[in-house]
Amino acid sequence: MTNKNLMLPTDSLADINEFNVDNELSKKERIKEFIRQIKDPYRFKCGDIIVESRYSANGLFYEDCLQNIFKNIS
Repeated sequence: MTNKNLMLPTDSLADINEFNVDNELSKKERIKEFIRQIKDPYRFKCGDIIVESRYSANGLFYEDCLQNIFKNIS
């Protein structure tokens, strides 16, 4: 993801709460349908929250990052 992507208007982002993927489809087809609906799996909305996924060179796991966030706010 480039910094240019961060400038896209947030009102055009897909909302994951509005997705509907048929569980009868094969795993491959469900993934294709999810990507078709979300458009950008690295940047989307979940209600009023904007979700952006980025990866760092240090290799930290997502769970570790979340734990660090919760440690700092409690």
